[in-house]
Amino acid sequence: MNNKTLVDDWMDTLQAHGYRQTRARRAIVQTMLDNPRGMEPLEIYSLGQSACRNLGMVTVYRTLEKLNELGLIERVHQPQGCNLYIRASVGHQHLLVCRGCGRVAYFEGDDLSRLVSSVEQRSGYSITSHWLQLFGLCPECRLVETTATEVTPPDSSL
Repeated sequence: MNNKTLVDDWMDTLQAHGYRQTRARRAIVQTMLDNPRGMEPLEIYSLGQSACRNLGMVTVYRTLEKLNELGLIERVHQPQGCNLYIRASVGHQHLLVCRGCGRVAYFEGDDLSRLVSSVEQRSGYSITSHWLQLFGLCPECRLVETTATEVTPPDSSL
């Protein structure tokens, strides 16, 4: 499904849940669908303004909250406290987030049932779901970091 069709689907979903279809909301939806990495609300606002000059931060925050409630996007909790927003995954997957460029990748697997069972026994909680996020550097950012930390040999012609 191409992004134009997805934009229309997301806009229809918003409308079905009481939100009017506006240029501002369409700009937010388009921005979310066009970017494969996590973005902060301010970045979504800045990028969305190219499609809708009168886009406001309140609209960005309200639309992000609604898209999150509807399961179309996910909030990525970062260690420094600022949330990123990404397109939701399909099915149950875990998340890799690049700390350098914000790129997001999903991975499946890693049976956590032993850990969940152990936590349930120790805490008394009945665990019904989980969401695993791992942070690191993507291959491109690792390459840049490695290149930047390499020591340049001294010039022997001096």
